[in-house]
Amino acid sequence: MRQKRTLYDHDNWIQHRSSLRHLRHFLSSLSSRVILSLVPPVIAFTSFAAIIASYNSAVSFHWLPGFFPVLKASTLPYQLTAPALALLLVFRTEASYSRFEEGRKAWMKVIAGTNDLARQVLSGVDNSVNAPLKRALLQYIMAFPVALKCHVTYGLDVRQELQNVLEVDDLAIVLNSKHRPRCIIEFISQSLQLLKLEESRRNTLESKISCFHEGIGICEQLLGIPIPLSYTRLTSRFLVLWHLTLPIILWDDCHWIVVPATFISAASLFCIEEVGVLIEEPFPMLALDELCKLVHNNIHEAIATDKIIHAQLTAKMRNHSKEHSPNGRPSS
Repeated sequence: MRQKRTLYDHDNWIQHRSSLRHLRHFLSSLSSRVILSLVPPVIAFTSFAAIIASYNSAVSFHWLPGFFPVLKASTLPYQLTAPALALLLVFRTEASYSRFEEGRKAWMKVIAGTNDLARQVLSGVDNSVNAPLKRALLQYIMAFPVALKCHVTYGLDVRQELQNVLEVDDLAIVLNSKHRPRCIIEFISQSLQLLKLEESRRNTLESKISCFHEGIGICEQLLGIPIPLSYTRLTSRFLVLWHLTLPIILWDDCHWIVVPATFISAASLFCIEEVGVLIEEPFPMLALDELCKLVHNNIHEAIATDKIIHAQLTAKMRNHSKEHSPNGRPSS
């Protein structure tokens, strides 16, 4: 199930900075995706530590034949390899955050390009000649971020997302296409070709579409090419071997305390690794629903404002012409 992400406002930031955030975050632990994903490995390694502790205790109390050895080892190998594990986790998480940041920047360019193209269409396309096509073009522009969101996010219903944006016949064509964002770009391009515009104005509008192609390219690259799998597998194997041998390494110093020690270590280190895996795919972590809704609201508001301002300026021009006589002198 997708978690709903929100865009922050002033109230969100006040709550985010509140000193009560630690209590709030702790109380919501059971609903955290990261925490829930830790349950299987943490339980497995803690149980394994309990088995090792039980075995060593049985050997120490001579409940087993004498040829059974106590499983223990020097802590020196752990002291030498601990920095390597720490660096591996840090680099893994940093690489994941870089991908998240790249996805965020790509979407910010798409949103800014959508708003800019809609603004230029509103201001540069004459309503008296191109009204129906202009209205359809604005619908296509609003539909592009939604189509891209559905393209890069798993489990979304494209029909449901676009049915309130596109007309039925246009929606049918988009749904039948193999690559829906590019199909909508084609709608935009052909609409620009059909508009009655000066060639320079048309070229200016068409140049704005390049940010859409760039956004598709970056998003598909992030979706299709993860962090090198050898890196991810190495981190996972290192963590598993570390926690399988941890009860043996700590037995001399901790005895039965190896069980809670293994629990704490597994919960901490696997949590860091899980955060890296979670943000490696950036799109479920971004508030794409809110961004698309923001674009729609901005464009609808721009359309309404454009009509109001046009009516206001037209009224001013009429009043100005009435206040002056044909010879240019103010009428008495």
